[in-house]
Amino acid sequence: VKTGDAPENHAFRVGGLVVDGSVKRAPDSLTVVFDVTDNEESMTVEYTGILPDLFREGQGIVAMGRFGADGRFIADEVLAKHDEKYMPPEVAEALQAAEDAAKSKAGYKPAGKTQAL
Repeated sequence: VKTGDAPENHAFRVGGLVVDGSVKRAPDSLTVVFDVTDNEESMTVEYTGILPDLFREGQGIVAMGRFGADGRFIADEVLAKHDEKYMPPEVAEALQAAEDAAKSKAGYKPAGKTQAL
């Protein structure tokens, strides 16, 4: 997929984080286009339908579909990260790892524990 050699009309499952600022909705249909990243590479996904309630920028997703002739991934289904009951465990784990990597790159530090005096 990364090299652009993925065959057209072959079913694939792709996952990653929805890139901030990339979601674009068509004004007259249910078509939405967005970018997904693994924090190293990104790709454009097009989906026509109702997205999961948990879908949002910065959120982990998995999309099932095919690559079109233009290299765009045309999704038949989109699952939000918290729909883990519908995802294989390895996909959920990969999404969690990508989210953790994004947090560490952004300098995220969890709050420390407080101690009682």
